[in-house]
Amino acid sequence: FTGSAFGSAAIWQYESLKSRVQTYFEEARADWMDKMRPQKRGDFRKQVNSWWNNLTEGQRTVTGIIAANVFVFCLWRLPGMRRFMFTYFTSNPSSRALCSPMLLSTFSHFSLFHMAANMYVLWSFSSSIVSLLGCEQFIAVYLSAGVISTFVSYVAKMATGRFEPSLGA
Repeated sequence: FTGSAFGSAAIWQYESLKSRVQTYFEEARADWMDKMRPQKRGDFRKQVNSWWNNLTEGQRTVTGIIAANVFVFCLWRLPGMRRFMFTYFTSNPSSRALCSPMLLSTFSHFSLFHMAANMYVLWSFSSSIVSLLGCEQFIAVYLSAGVISTFVSYVAKMATGRFEPSLGA
């Protein structure tokens, strides 16, 4: 999984760089048209856009990860989703589904405090680590760390004979 994650991240990074170069030249041509159009005031979409553009690349990357974690957290609160969540979003070496929960449980938190603390820590170092690695490699590290930690959890559960489900990275 880790090799695939980093290989995919390298391809994604190349395509992203290529796209940025193309966008730069397209924006240079279209920039003069923005100066000609009257600007709207009080537009909500513009305010959100301004907020998004003021975030660092790391904060933008982590915002997506946080959104995924919050979405999964909300799914835990729906009674009709409980069986699905226990099957695919908790890791248990005695489960029928072994591989997908290794990745999906990385996004799973049952306690609001646990999720909030994890997301705060992730947000706090996101800018520096993404500027060091790039957003693509950071996502590969995040996903790989989740899968590897779940694998270590599987090994520990097998060694101790305790087969209760767990979640989180």
